[in-house]
Amino acid sequence: MSHHEDEDSTINAADHDLVLASLEPDQLAAVTRHHLPRRRLTRAQMLIFWSLRLYLLFMMAVVIYQVWTGQR
Repeated sequence: MSHHEDEDSTINAADHDLVLASLEPDQLAAVTRHHLPRRRLTRAQMLIFWSLRLYLLFMMAVVIYQVWTGQR
């Protein structure tokens, strides 16, 4: 394989954009779909997420209570 063939086989950004623009919508969806594994969270991050969940439940209860008392 010569040096010239190596240069021809590389794809620059313009070629990449041209190929993506020429794909049908279902082909584009298949090309851009990538599986991302779950991220490992630290204890602090888990604590923050659980705190946010509890806060959300508490605020939902407050809103429901306010709507219920406002209708009386």
